[in-house]
Amino acid sequence: MSPEISEAAQAPRTHWYPEREDITIYGILAALSDPTRLTIVRQLSQQPERCPFEFLDITSKQNLSHHFKVLREAGLIMARYEGRQKYIWLRRDLIDDMFPGLLDGVLHAVKSEP
Repeated sequence: MSPEISEAAQAPRTHWYPEREDITIYGILAALSDPTRLTIVRQLSQQPERCPFEFLDITSKQNLSHHFKVLREAGLIMARYEGRQKYIWLRRDLIDDMFPGLLDGVLHAVKSEP
């Protein structure tokens, strides 16, 4: 006798991502105002896709969940699941198209800080 699995348990995990018209410069700048989130974005800009657990050296798992949520709701990142693994990436093309030079300027300024 096999246990029945509910439809909710079988459904793939999904998150809400803002559409292009919902992304604002104010939301992006607010998300980037936190040093932890800025570090996450800087690291994502150097690699196309990363597992969230690769960021555990920055802060705890609970704090990472919060920071990823803020970045996701601002429109800066997206995620996908592959089996049990989650991968996140920077929506660089979209952000650069909407706000040319913004990410480059912010990330360059952070690199040049003492």
